[in-house]
Amino acid sequence: MAEHGDARLAPQERAARGRAARRAVPRSRHAEFDPAAGRPDPVEVIERQSARRLADLVPIRYGRMLESPFRFYRGAASLMAMDLAATPATGFTTQLCGDAHMLNFRLLASPERHLMFDVNDFDETLPGPWEWDVKRLAASLVIAGRANGFGTAERARVVRSTVGAYREAMRGFARMRNLDVWYARVDADDLFAELAGQLRPRAQRRISRTLAKARGRDHLQSLEKLAHRVGDELRIAADPPLVTPLDELMPKVERVDLEERLRELIERYAVTLPSDRRALLAQYRVVDMARKVVGVGSVGTRCWVVLLLGKDPGDPLFLQAKEAEESVLAPYCAPSAHLNQGERVVSGQRLMQATSDMFLGWERVSGLDGRERDFYVRQLRDWKAIPKAEGMTPRAMRLFGRLSGATLARAHARSGDRIAIAAYLGRSDRFERALAEFGERYADQNERDHRALADAVAAGRVTAASA
Repeated sequence: MAEHGDARLAPQERAARGRAARRAVPRSRHAEFDPAAGRPDPVEVIERQSARRLADLVPIRYGRMLESPFRFYRGAASLMAMDLAATPATGFTTQLCGDAHMLNFRLLASPERHLMFDVNDFDETLPGPWEWDVKRLAASLVIAGRANGFGTAERARVVRSTVGAYREAMRGFARMRNLDVWYARVDADDLFAELAGQLRPRAQRRISRTLAKARGRDHLQSLEKLAHRVGDELRIAADPPLVTPLDELMPKVERVDLEERLRELIERYAVTLPSDRRALLAQYRVVDMARKVVGVGSVGTRCWVVLLLGKDPGDPLFLQAKEAEESVLAPYCAPSAHLNQGERVVSGQRLMQATSDMFLGWERVSGLDGRERDFYVRQLRDWKAIPKAEGMTPRAMRLFGRLSGATLARAHARSGDRIAIAAYLGRSDRFERALAEFGERYADQNERDHRALADAVAAGRVTAASA
């Protein structure tokens, strides 16, 4: 984050710092990506990360990463963190998402029941160079564009549009008062009304259906999809290996012990919630738990789904307790201010999002192996809708990219020196043209890394499985 001393400088001084940074790091230099001759074997980097995870789930992770270069990219944040550390940076720090690829921008619910568009997934969040998030987003758009058959010029327009929106939004935030930056948010209904005039009727209908679908993804839908009755009790339905209830995961003695530890986690994590949310959570009781496989990069981390009930079986609450490991950015950034990795995730999320999950909190708990692990807890589903990169037209991806770029700028403006960053970016399109080049170069590297994993699987070096 920006140091207090920098934030208290006069705006003219902060802008001068930003313009001065152009001399040290010209904006055109952000096109650079030239992997060093001694770059580590990408499979080794991924294997080191997998060694800390549940061994029976790691093949699923590799199987998902093998599906396409884009799926590989989603699971290879550790590789890109290593690569970004060697790229030019201005020295201006913000809170980073750490994994700002395009599918981590989505519709989310606010506690006030508004549907918002915001950045999501903060497993890797840490303060660091603002450029890293923008470059991860830009490269993801190039990789998705290649998968969709976009030509080079179309991909460049998508990236330039996205990064241009980041630059323009940051210039707008630089002119705002601090509180106005903090209050800024993207309401999905307001956005749809604003875009309606730019969209064809078919696109309007598609977005309207997406908004309706997002609002339908609530705890009642989760109850219908994830749970069933066993006698007079509700239980989480088994769908192994993706969803495995505890009674199918381990012997009874170990299961009872783990159940007790997870109940303790839910009880103790409540102290990290605001007092009103703590009072609400106290009105629910835990009725069942299961292990869940989530995402691509997160596969193999310990993730538990907990079903709680309120006044009756029609009053469910699904919480997800997800293991928080050290950020992949940690080797290349200053140490985290938080000793608990779950707190690191929660603090970063609250700082970057306009509004966060009302049950978002953290805790540390001992596992059956006696090792302490950090977790963060949130609702499993609450009006969430994830974009689908497959099938996006170039125009749709440009619109989505512009929205994502502006949203990322707002997230960065809350913690970094928005005035210095805006002055550095300036009025020209030099930075966006540079990132269009960077995105292509990194997409090439990503394809080479994807092939390396495929070769390792073919040679029997690692095992991949589908699920």
